[in-house]
Amino acid sequence: MTLLTIGLSAIGAVLAPFIKPAVGAFALEAVKSQSWLPVAGAAWQPLWPMLFVTIACGSISGWHALIGSIGTARQLEFETDGLPVGGGAMFTENTLALLSLVAVSIAGVGGGAGRFAAGVGSLFTVIFGDGFRMFGTALGFGAFMVIVLTVTQLVFRVMRVTLSEWVGEVVPVLKNMHISTITSMVLTMLLVLTGTWVYLWQLFGASNQLMAALSLLIVTVWLREQKKNPSFALYPTVFMYITTLAATLVTARNLFVTIVPRGGSEAAGAWAMIVIAFLLFLTALVIGWDGFKAFQRYTGEAREAPAAAD
Repeated sequence: MTLLTIGLSAIGAVLAPFIKPAVGAFALEAVKSQSWLPVAGAAWQPLWPMLFVTIACGSISGWHALIGSIGTARQLEFETDGLPVGGGAMFTENTLALLSLVAVSIAGVGGGAGRFAAGVGSLFTVIFGDGFRMFGTALGFGAFMVIVLTVTQLVFRVMRVTLSEWVGEVVPVLKNMHISTITSMVLTMLLVLTGTWVYLWQLFGASNQLMAALSLLIVTVWLREQKKNPSFALYPTVFMYITTLAATLVTARNLFVTIVPRGGSEAAGAWAMIVIAFLLFLTALVIGWDGFKAFQRYTGEAREAPAAAD
């Protein structure tokens, strides 16, 4: 279903400017001016760093780095399958991200899922005519739900594995996969019922890309340890590391300025996320420093090796 939605919608998007220009006209404004300086009492969304911590998993994602190591790797029959499977999956998701952006821009109204589905329905009319709008909309909703269910299943799987491996040594009952799964679902339900997830979600973009930067850091150190050129991982590591650290601080500042003044449970939730943001920031600094020292150590060993050979 997802492949069918992506394929047909992509064809419609390519043909729309030539066959049905009205569909290709974006309902959302193409450019929205954002101040580079913070405005008192208002959320601050500068192009840098916030553009790079949007949920665009087809470009870079710590979530995928995590799933790739604990999920995908276990499902590969041969190690050589890692490149086509991992690279192909990210390319496909990048295509889906572009399609989602186009579909939402075309629809321009309604909630996230509704705008995506309405946009897909409009793209279907380019190929099959107006009679297929409802079919395309329904297919868009179906694809959206499949994606949501897939991600939800992965979230609970990761939570179960984390609880079993990290907390299971202290609380043995959590080593049982059913107990750890139910516990994960209860914790998630509490986040939803208390409304705390709203503020946690605002940190997800920065924390996700920060995890991606740290994953790239590991790859960079490993390449240096293997005496290979680490440049293709090193430069993205530095950029994403600095960017996500900045985005974490901006997000914490926005929560403090816009949510804390409301008081009550909303302020409590915002303060909790601000604390988490600073903990993420400090943890990233420590890990980054450790990674830098390891990189320097392997660099020194690489320089000493030729001298020893002489």
